[in-house]
Amino acid sequence: MEAKPESHKLIFEKEGVYLHTNAKRSNQDTTIPGFIRIVERDGEPAMEWSPVEEDVRNAPAVFYTKKDGEGGEEETKFDPGYEPDWAVISTVKQERRQEHPPVREKGQWGSFSLPLSELYSLRRARFSLGRNFLVLTTRGGDPLPPLHFQRGGARELLKAMQRYIRLAPSPMDGRLFLAYPHDSGALSQSFDELHLFDDTSADLVSRFIQDPYATTFGGFSKVTNFFRGALPHTHQESPFSNRSPQDAHCPHPADEEPGFELITCGAELGPRPQVKRGKPLDNWDQFLDPEGRVTDPQKVKELVFRGGIVPSLRREVWKFLLGFYPWNSTTKEREDILRVKTDEYFRMKVQWKSVSEEQEMRNSLFRGYRSLIERDVNRTDRHNSFFSGNENPGLALLHDVLMTYCMYNFDLGYVQGMSDLLSPLLFVTQNEVESFWCLTGFMDLVHQNFEESQEAMKQQLLQLSVLLRALDPELCDYLDSQDSGSLCFCFRWLLIWFKREFSFEDILSLWEVLWTRLPCENFHLLMASSILESQKEELIGSNHDFNSILKHINELTMKLDLQSILCGAEAIYLQLTHCKELPLKVQEVLGLRVPCSSSEESPDSEPKETDTLLAQSEARGASSCQPFNGQTPQRTPPTYP
Repeated sequence: MEAKPESHKLIFEKEGVYLHTNAKRSNQDTTIPGFIRIVERDGEPAMEWSPVEEDVRNAPAVFYTKKDGEGGEEETKFDPGYEPDWAVISTVKQERRQEHPPVREKGQWGSFSLPLSELYSLRRARFSLGRNFLVLTTRGGDPLPPLHFQRGGARELLKAMQRYIRLAPSPMDGRLFLAYPHDSGALSQSFDELHLFDDTSADLVSRFIQDPYATTFGGFSKVTNFFRGALPHTHQESPFSNRSPQDAHCPHPADEEPGFELITCGAELGPRPQVKRGKPLDNWDQFLDPEGRVTDPQKVKELVFRGGIVPSLRREVWKFLLGFYPWNSTTKEREDILRVKTDEYFRMKVQWKSVSEEQEMRNSLFRGYRSLIERDVNRTDRHNSFFSGNENPGLALLHDVLMTYCMYNFDLGYVQGMSDLLSPLLFVTQNEVESFWCLTGFMDLVHQNFEESQEAMKQQLLQLSVLLRALDPELCDYLDSQDSGSLCFCFRWLLIWFKREFSFEDILSLWEVLWTRLPCENFHLLMASSILESQKEELIGSNHDFNSILKHINELTMKLDLQSILCGAEAIYLQLTHCKELPLKVQEVLGLRVPCSSSEESPDSEPKETDTLLAQSEARGASSCQPFNGQTPQRTPPTYP
């Protein structure tokens, strides 16, 4: 009788997956490039790896174990060639099995095939060489050689695997994930083996459905993820999903090394819409009532967000966007505010101007601020005609405003980068006093970026990582594989809001868009995501490593098209907000879900000092308008055509 030909179906394939035979060395003898695949052979899914050099027609050598007998015993499986801090040590009650060692050729590993039914666990780890790996362990307790995804793809592999098995985090180790079949019978058995419940009867899952509180009161926190596959008509959440929103601002556990691929299988995003920019705001008077109040601040912000502001109106509108003038102030009130603010500015300026040389010698902090300012002023935007040349009055104004800000906020003082924030303000306002108070409004938005702890910058990089992982897992996998997952190369972008990445004129357009705080307060993170996605093909296609990634990002200066990046960032926002199952962390970054901690006051919230000036103006009978209440107005998303 003729043998039936073997059925073969390729489910997933990824090249650039390196097998490491020695954790202590990394060379051609210990690092083998190859392909990893998920295939179905006669209906049985298996994971296969084969080296690049191997003839693809050869069948992979089978490496897994079969059950042999019914007895069981406690045993520890440990490969002594592994480093103890990352090796997989499995101590569980196991069936006696006949062990089949892996196939080796000339001292190296050959190809292997592991049926997914024989996969016991996988572990994500960082070894002594500094790379990130996945380590697979069979049900016989044998760890396979570590797999390094040099070009990303681990996330896609896990998605393919989860078509056949479930991966749930171990309650004992946050980096270890256990493999289970999808059927609920095996799920109940897995509870028994892991001793998660005192009651180990076989109908555990069915009783959980009938009475979840009585069944799981003592152990529910350990096994939440185990039940999701067994409950009917419920969405099955990935065991690799992000932490809960309550943990969003908590430090990572010690075993979650920064930069390692956080394996997530988030909700599928819909198509990304096409976005076009609008026309700039070119008619300011139409938004003013007879007394000079802005009748529709939200409409103004939407127009600015859609298309910016024509240069002739920037000086006036910027003072509203940055909180110097309240939106509901009258023309007369603004005259009063300017007069009072001018007096206050020059009082602070006189303070540092009157410091004698002897006093300055005894004040190292003040002396340090002055030295930093003088050095930075001489190299800030010197290509711009307003600051070019020697003995330029613009340089003197830049110096004086920054020195006065030190007196205004002596705790923060001056930090490198603040001169980059001031120069466009001074260029547009052409006024020392107005540029100073616009700077204070700008610093209200970004002052945490300059604090010594750098906690705000770390948080923003983490939020950017959350966005990028939801948008482009493949790019994240690749960056992680090159130890660039921390996105530290984006630090300068976020610190001074892309000041060094775009031309001076583009920065004027970009910042006024960001000052609207539309469509969310973290739109600058969407900008960064848009830039990174635009560079995906170059980064992955050219196989950049850590150093070349950093070099490539730095060389993007003045090469980016602002309008394209803005359209991309807005399209990303729309794509994410239209997703019905958006992860909670992403919702928090986009402002769709309010975190537990109170948010920083936005520039729409008027400073108390300005409220006082308005109140004084009312007392003098300058206006009968309703006083500003000092609360941030409820922000509605911009209207999109």
